[in-house]
Amino acid sequence: MKALFGILALGMGFAHAADMTILHYVDQDPGDPPYVTRILFTPDFMRMDSGEDAGDFTLLDRQRRVVVNVMRDSKLAMVFAPGVLPPKPADWAPRLEAGEAVRGGRRFTLTLKDVVCSEGIAVKHAMDAARAMGELKSILAATQYRVWKESPPDMRHDCDLANQVWNVDATLTLGVPLEEREFTGRSRKLESETRQPVDPALFRVPEGMTEINAPS
Repeated sequence: MKALFGILALGMGFAHAADMTILHYVDQDPGDPPYVTRILFTPDFMRMDSGEDAGDFTLLDRQRRVVVNVMRDSKLAMVFAPGVLPPKPADWAPRLEAGEAVRGGRRFTLTLKDVVCSEGIAVKHAMDAARAMGELKSILAATQYRVWKESPPDMRHDCDLANQVWNVDATLTLGVPLEEREFTGRSRKLESETRQPVDPALFRVPEGMTEINAPS
């Protein structure tokens, strides 16, 4: 991985402005098999999908600050806009620590009340991609809070609020995650990064979709 990022960092200076950055992650939820997540970045958009151009996807419009979840089979496009978050509790004080250097990045931990909410390795590389990840999470934060609030009490955890609501971009300020593990056991590992010419069709909502505004 270190050699990979050395080559990529060398080549970034020669990338054309009309290129898009593509990250391939392997994600895994507790008890489930791993799956691929592809994330494509441009200065104006970010797209997340399973690696198939013609499949379902989530689109971040960075200029309009909206997120659209496209579900092709049902011909629905669910639109998420930023919402209003309640104030943080007075004693809300998660702690982000960047530790030893490893594999071209730094180990990090996000801790709240002695519980490690998130830990992993981040690399200060392709920082606009890291910013786009934070923008998406910020737009969805109010929706995530509503889901958390409506969940049974035994399924709520303050770390959910740290990771998905009030501190969504905390670890992303350190860079793109090479690997990450949340308190739930959900994990993510970066497999590759490439650059390709932008395909504008990948960043458009397909025709014939019914748009629905999601509550926030």
